[in-house]
Amino acid sequence: MTTVMHVLPYLVAVHVLLTGCYGLATSRNLIHAVGCLAVCQSSTYVLLLAVGYRNGATAPVFSDIQPGSRPVVDPVVQALTLTDIVVGATATALLLALVLQIAKRHGTVDPDELRELRG
Repeated sequence: MTTVMHVLPYLVAVHVLLTGCYGLATSRNLIHAVGCLAVCQSSTYVLLLAVGYRNGATAPVFSDIQPGSRPVVDPVVQALTLTDIVVGATATALLLALVLQIAKRHGTVDPDELRELRG
């Protein structure tokens, strides 16, 4: 049972990533594709938090505990997760702004109807 609990977050991250990739591959709408890309990005949050998790560990605030007396969670992984969230939100906002400009200029958000963009 404990082995399943250690592997479960990684399986959830893979499932969320594959779900987002499937939606991205089958999307016929650019807004839907950006949403699916955000779902793919959210799988990295789960993965980073799974890597940084320690059973029985406390928050990395050293105000009342002696160093080495009990395990603490790695604060670098938490900082990376917060950075990942900010970068993901910024990329999603930028992509949605680009989709809005495409919709204004071409009148559609269907990638198959954007003939002017083909090389």
